[in-house]
Amino acid sequence: MSGANTSGFSHHLSFNHKKYRPFAPIQMKNRTWPDQVITQAPYWCSVDLRDGNQALLEPMTVSQKQALYQLLVEVGFKEIEIGFPAASQPDYDFVRWLIEENQIPDDVTVQVLVQAREHLIEKTFEALKGVKRAVVHVYNSTSTVQREKVFKQDKDGIKAIAVQGAKWVQEYAAKYPETQWTFEYSPESFTGTEIDYAVEVANAVIDVWQPTPQNKVIINLPSTVEMATPNVFADQIEWFCNHVNRRDSVNISVHTHNDRGCAVAAAELAVMAGADRVEGTLMGNGERTGNMDIVTMAMNLYSQGIDPKLDLADMNKIVRVYKEATQMPVHPRHPYAGELVFTAFSGSHQDAIKKCLDQHQPEDAWDIAYLPIDPADLGRNYQEVIRVNSQSGKGGVAYTLDLDYGIQLPRWMQIGFSSIVQSHAEKTSTVVDSETIKALFDEHYMSSSSPYALEKYSVHRSESDVVTAEIRDGQEIKTITGQGNGAVSAFTHALSGFAGLTIDVQEFHEHALEHGSESKAIAYLQVEVNGKSIEAAAIHQDILTASLAAVLNCLNKYVSQASKAESQSNV
Repeated sequence: MSGANTSGFSHHLSFNHKKYRPFAPIQMKNRTWPDQVITQAPYWCSVDLRDGNQALLEPMTVSQKQALYQLLVEVGFKEIEIGFPAASQPDYDFVRWLIEENQIPDDVTVQVLVQAREHLIEKTFEALKGVKRAVVHVYNSTSTVQREKVFKQDKDGIKAIAVQGAKWVQEYAAKYPETQWTFEYSPESFTGTEIDYAVEVANAVIDVWQPTPQNKVIINLPSTVEMATPNVFADQIEWFCNHVNRRDSVNISVHTHNDRGCAVAAAELAVMAGADRVEGTLMGNGERTGNMDIVTMAMNLYSQGIDPKLDLADMNKIVRVYKEATQMPVHPRHPYAGELVFTAFSGSHQDAIKKCLDQHQPEDAWDIAYLPIDPADLGRNYQEVIRVNSQSGKGGVAYTLDLDYGIQLPRWMQIGFSSIVQSHAEKTSTVVDSETIKALFDEHYMSSSSPYALEKYSVHRSESDVVTAEIRDGQEIKTITGQGNGAVSAFTHALSGFAGLTIDVQEFHEHALEHGSESKAIAYLQVEVNGKSIEAAAIHQDILTASLAAVLNCLNKYVSQASKAESQSNV
């Protein structure tokens, strides 16, 4: 039928893209940021205790805030926004606790936020009395929609608010000369502000503060709402940097939000476009979809061989303190910090990781398939890297046995055993842990002491080896003798005659499990019994004993399987 909707999907009238307008790009013919490469970390400022805290369903308690502050200091933040003391009594009290209890290290500068209103600015400086160094961050909103629909003022009126706020900050700072002050201004909703007007307002503030290269100010450019692709934000930043006054006396800062899911990308491109400083939070906690995630951006730098100037080595502690302080979860797929972010379930991924790790030397540059960084750098152990479920293959199973038990399965045994583990995973619909994998290995390859058990043996070596062994068959002890090219071959021939079966060794592998006088060895065998392939293994302090026991385990498996087949046929 002509014109019919054949997609199987009907559009709701309320889902209408036509009510939205595309964001107008910046007209720049000579942009340079696409050719830039980040070679050093920006100045970081954590806003967890202010921006992050205001976004929580339940704001942090005093103890939670103290614990998170301590973590930020330990990680290495040199600038930490500690609150909005003029607007919140708990924030005010926290600022006073930090100062009066001498909780601010000499190399850390605290930052506070305040609107461009005199009584709030006065209270802000009162809260900071006695601090050694501080950033006072004043802001007012400049975007078109805020001007026209919220404040109902024209451009000159909004600019006047910014200029007056800057003057008040300067006047009140002069009353506390014992403190080293840094001034910061944000044209809030920068991304929704006409770019030439944003520069105009910032220049007016800069004209009040009169910064120098020795006493810089911070102009912070927030994407309070992320409105366009990261390349457009980069254009805005480069245009601003090219037109702002006293560029050598201004640190350009960015504060990106994640409404379009691109906060990290926008911040990275902004640094390429000339930004000096980045504000953000741990794990991207913030209003709506969140702030820029400093953990991700810092680790992105780290993965490129750049010192991020933050110590994120104890990621487990960072996650724990963050979760306790914010009562927010960390997504298991969160970059670098998520529980599963370095975990491979796929069989092909596991196989590639194992092969790369087997070849990697400590002095080598990191180059491991599917692992962009070494999980050990973040305090993650390799037991977390490969986890086995129904999607896994031989590589993951072999890796787990080797890592936890020193059992290095030969490739011909990996294939069969991975099928056993996969079948178990499918039946249980769960991840198969290391202990279960080992138990399955023991059950299928090493627990074959019936009907025959090796009591003792001797080897006489001449032109060929002769093995004489005592075999327990139920309650009886029987002596068998065989000759062959090597002790294993001789023992196999002896068993063939004893059991009345054709037994031929197809594959053999052995290695030490441990080092030292108490070391043990493991032997793996694949034998053909009357044309049927059987695999087994055995462990002993003596490698030859382990090898002969493995041959006997193969025979026992064959007898057990033949007995089951006969019982089923009789039924």
